Amino acid sequence: MKLVPPTKYLQLPFVFDQEKLVKDLRQLLLSDWIPHFNQGGYTGEWNSLPLYAPGGNPDNILANGEGIEKVIATPILGQCEYFQQVIAYFLCPFSSIRLLRLAPAAHIKPHRDYQSGYEDNFFRLHIPILTNSEVNFRLDGQRLNMQPGECWYTNVNYVHSVSNDGTSDRVHLVIDGQRNDWSDELFFSLAPKESFLQKEEQEYDPATIRMMIEELKRQEGEGAKALIKELSNFPKKSV
Repeated sequence: MKLVPPTKYLQLPFVFDQEKLVKDLRQLLLSDWIPHFNQGGYTGEWNSLPLYAPGGNPDNILANGEGIEKVIATPILGQCEYFQQVIAYFLCPFSSIRLLRLAPAAHIKPHRDYQSGYEDNFFRLHIPILTNSEVNFRLDGQRLNMQPGECWYTNVNYVHSVSNDGTSDRVHLVIDGQRNDWSDELFFSLAPKESFLQKEEQEYDPATIRMMIEELKRQEGEGAKALIKELSNFPKKSV
């Protein structure tokens, strides 16, 4: 049987109005943005505003929220009419919805998230609001060029990183959804169902592994060292 390669990302068939996205964002620029909690995982400024959170708590920026409290809209979202319209396109339960802002010269170090792909009954969507040509988002060694108003699924079980080497903020609306019949119909219309099945181990070609390791060597901390060790032991695809 022919093996189907895993789907690591998808550009979804939604394009939203950047002008309206920016208009809503401007209303929130003076709000109290919260620094990302994983302070060892980035350099520079990376902060967030929660639009959906457990209990509607505007101070909770945790992703993939699970707990006894229902994930509902925060008071912040009430200020943003177009964000509400955008979110209404997605007919699924949410684990979190946040605005994530990466300032100029900021860098999110290479990392992987835990059980955060479609095969784990979860999906993360990025809708860029502000970006620039010097933003470098890499997923499993590949650069993704996400433009304002577009909507992208990224399987963050794979190693990913972001650098903002430009002179302006990079702001994304990030939606963490829970898989359901609606999302199955959407995703399987864009990629084979078999490409979302769980794999025992991910495989990388040698060039990709070398590139990831060289990037990680430029980082500091035990997390980077652990990833280098993990990547060094990954099975390599024959080429």
